[in-house]
Amino acid sequence: MQKIQLSDHFTYKKLFLFCLPSIIMMVFTSIYGVVDGFFISNVVGKVPFAAVNIIFPFIMIVNSFGFMIGTGGSALVAKTLGENDPKNANRYFTMMIKLTIIMGITVSTVSIIFLKPISYLLGATDDMIDYCVIYGRTTLVFNTFFMLQNTFQTFLATAEKAKLGLFITVAAGVTNMVLDWLLIAVFKWEVFGAALATGLSGFVGGFLPFIYFIRPNTSLLRLVRTKIQGNVLLKACVNGSSELMSNISGSLVSMLYNFQLMKYSGENGVAAYGVLMYVQIIFLAVFIGYTIGTAPVVGYHYGAAHHDELKSLLKKSFIIMGAAGIAMLAASQLLAEPLGKIFVGYDKELLDLTVSALKIFAVAFIFSGYNIFTSSFFTALNNGGVSAAISFMRTLIFQMLAVLILPILFGFEGIWWAVAVAELAAFILSLIFLFAKKEKYHYM
Repeated sequence: MQKIQLSDHFTYKKLFLFCLPSIIMMVFTSIYGVVDGFFISNVVGKVPFAAVNIIFPFIMIVNSFGFMIGTGGSALVAKTLGENDPKNANRYFTMMIKLTIIMGITVSTVSIIFLKPISYLLGATDDMIDYCVIYGRTTLVFNTFFMLQNTFQTFLATAEKAKLGLFITVAAGVTNMVLDWLLIAVFKWEVFGAALATGLSGFVGGFLPFIYFIRPNTSLLRLVRTKIQGNVLLKACVNGSSELMSNISGSLVSMLYNFQLMKYSGENGVAAYGVLMYVQIIFLAVFIGYTIGTAPVVGYHYGAAHHDELKSLLKKSFIIMGAAGIAMLAASQLLAEPLGKIFVGYDKELLDLTVSALKIFAVAFIFSGYNIFTSSFFTALNNGGVSAAISFMRTLIFQMLAVLILPILFGFEGIWWAVAVAELAAFILSLIFLFAKKEKYHYM
């Protein structure tokens, strides 16, 4: 089969084939992350499961700096490749990896030191605190590799090596799944075993692509000797700030959800929300994987001033996002009970709560894909401001207001409607920005 290149004209078939490795990669990443929750909930117990769900949003915030550098940096690198300047593309790529390592070591160290008070601040009870600290500190030891994995995921697509990215993700995922079984179910290391399994999988996911890019290779990119330029790093980080904002604000909203659920429903509510988050992570991974695949294509054609290709990519992507959103909503309604049983089948009251919550929560999938793609689309166009505005309003302002106000108006069930209402509001905002910027970028 002929190799698909960034410079090609993308039909639906080419889009599918080019993005498929990134989609599978993100879904697989999500699934092996969920394995921790499965083993902790079913082998260790409900309280440790709730504790991991309390601290997990904070760990995601720390990891999200890798997404920021990867998405913002790859947009700049793809644009530079489109401008036919491979030398500077490699220099920019190398700067991003150096920044990831420096930032990873710094934020991980600070987080490990202050993790116990942070856990209490997030709502951990005395019964949960030891589990939060053990899981959090063990995972954060490996955080630099997690950040590298997140950064490399986007650059592998930009380097036209998405299949290699998929292979590395599968290797990391298999590492996590096997070690979860071995350390939790066999050795009975409980929460520490789950965290160690996750950490070692992150090491595999971050170290293997580093070895690939530091050696001569057949991709569009490789690590080279270069000095760090502050203005280049700042531009990339500002452009990728939407992904950072999305992850940070999403985690903050998760914390708010946990506070509200502890108030209205106690540990059962937090545990049910944990299941919803695992399902959402897997489903949204399809959208995120698609944007990882399409972002370098958009960036390349923007750099090459191929306006017809931008129009084609936007139109096709909106059709794909719509179809995928409807399919996910249907799947959620049909699979709510089987999915709930996987995690909390041992507790009928908790299972019933989880199933009813998931059926409401899943309405958000209709709009989520549009919002995730539009934010990524503007990042690829090197417009971090618009991208960050969409992400900020979608994942922080709209969701935070919804989760605070809807329970007052509609009771406990209003909590589960909050995300769907927020996604609808963000969809309207995304359309406003797309129409407002069409003359500047010529994608309509």
